[in-house]
Amino acid sequence: MYYPYLRGRQFELIALREFAEIRGQNNNVVPIIEPVKKTFNSMKIALPMLIEAKVKFALVLNPQVGEIDDMGLIIEGLGECLGDVSKWIPSFVVSNNYEDISRLIAVTGYTDVMIICNDLTDTGDEAFNRLILSDEVKYIVSKENRTLKRNLLDKNKILIRLDDNFSGQKRNSDYLEMAEEKFSEEHIFYKDDGYQGFSDYTVIVSDFFEGGGAPFAVAIHLTYIKVNREVWIRHFTSTSNFDRANIQGKFAEALKKAINFINTNNIHNGATDELRRYFTESRYPGLGMVKKIAIKNHLELINGII
Repeated sequence: MYYPYLRGRQFELIALREFAEIRGQNNNVVPIIEPVKKTFNSMKIALPMLIEAKVKFALVLNPQVGEIDDMGLIIEGLGECLGDVSKWIPSFVVSNNYEDISRLIAVTGYTDVMIICNDLTDTGDEAFNRLILSDEVKYIVSKENRTLKRNLLDKNKILIRLDDNFSGQKRNSDYLEMAEEKFSEEHIFYKDDGYQGFSDYTVIVSDFFEGGGAPFAVAIHLTYIKVNREVWIRHFTSTSNFDRANIQGKFAEALKKAINFINTNNIHNGATDELRRYFTESRYPGLGMVKKIAIKNHLELINGII
């Protein structure tokens, strides 16, 4: 099973909504959503749609980035969406606050909880191991950690490997020097490596950044499958990158490259067909929609190959 890690921003949530609508009867995706805004309008639209489409999701109740610093804001703001806990997975990011997380789980009464380890997590700590071995915890998300894997052997837990696969660049124009690169092969080997699921940040950098101004260059990032079943990523980048003017023209330059690639390789899914429509109509949808298309393409790709 694939557990993509996404922040609860508008276009990430739109990508999830549209994926839920077009996935058909085949769903191998359980998104992990970390809320980052105190206003929950987009979440209130997305979560019921995921539930209606029977796309289970994990919701981080103690976000580590963004505006939210109190679990109560999430419970209060999204209470109507979270009534049936069988439809979603209560999730907590763990650094070195093991006892605090244990108390939060006890207070909420949640079961089948997901624990997400970060770089501060000491997997050898006794309090951490009491936490993950408790009856209330079912899922553990972590970077590759052989000690943790060994400790969880035959413990009836779902261990999910988290990788940071997207090599983000400081400037979009830097992608001109790296037309394509290997993205992942975890979908092939995660079970052989002792995991029950795999996770990444899709085609977004793992670090959290608020939206910025107009860029000098526009880049479209599309993952695709090689003949050996490895997932690679292509970066289609504009060339008139001397100033911030004419973003629509820059998008058209990047889009032409993307269309040539997907047509040459006969790639068809909801995301690539959307790109074809923009090309045919000579239309610029905005940079947020470009990001949404890249995420949706990745979700559709992984869902279809596992």
